Amino acid sequence: MLNGQKIIVVMPAYNAARTLERTVSEIPRDIVDEILLVDDRSSDETVKLAKELRLTTFEHEQNFGYGRNQKTCYREALKRGADIVVMLHPDYQYSPKLIVPMAGMIAYGEYDVVLGSRILGGTALKGGMPLYKYIANRFLTFFQNILIGQKLSEYHTGFRAFRREVLENLPLEENSDDFIFDNQIICQAIFFGYRIGELSCPTRYFPEASSINFGRSVKYGIGVLVTSLEFRLQRMKLVKFRIFRREGQKLLPTYYKEVLDNVFGEELENADSKVFR
Repeated sequence: MLNGQKIIVVMPAYNAARTLERTVSEIPRDIVDEILLVDDRSSDETVKLAKELRLTTFEHEQNFGYGRNQKTCYREALKRGADIVVMLHPDYQYSPKLIVPMAGMIAYGEYDVVLGSRILGGTALKGGMPLYKYIANRFLTFFQNILIGQKLSEYHTGFRAFRREVLENLPLEENSDDFIFDNQIICQAIFFGYRIGELSCPTRYFPEASSINFGRSVKYGIGVLVTSLEFRLQRMKLVKFRIFRREGQKLLPTYYKEVLDNVFGEELENADSKVFR
């Protein structure tokens, strides 16, 4: 808790067993009230390790995609009373130690959304970011800043913090279940007037860290361009798009189960999901 604000860290996970423990070990437990992991039907031991680390863990019934994973993360964090939700990839690519300043920028009323930027510190390439990803990042960010009218250093980080009201009010269910969700949620926050800040964050690229392949990177890049054009066209009141409608659909239940410690050896059900104890 920070300045009376409950902080929940959420981690959208897929085959994260090799890096999860290192990531969790650096999360500042003195201010973080709960760590929540959502597994998108991993084929490794991500869920088993998450239980051993005593994380609040949810498992999708099937592989729904990275965007749907985040929707589950945010829905459950809000359900647990989070005032600030920090989304952190469990692949140890970002520094969990920066959760404190990120959450502080929201807890003390300066911003509604905070992005951990790999670009601000000028060390992305030194941290191992592939050159083609760096060039694509800079091009897409330049293009988006022009169309959207912002001056962000990047839109593509996997380390973000949100005030509760942002996640409650954005029409997140209108967004994709794929990787472009990351970009859509930032564009929505800007469109609806939320204050966005950035914090310099070093990055680590190494074999165990997750990274989408070239083909999916191209698909993501095209999605970024399309989202930016939609933003500009709607701002010009030429076309209306569902992701920028305030009355659009908010977060939905339920396509997953909560995984709990096997204490009583009995299966319970509630209105939202199957709960295993």
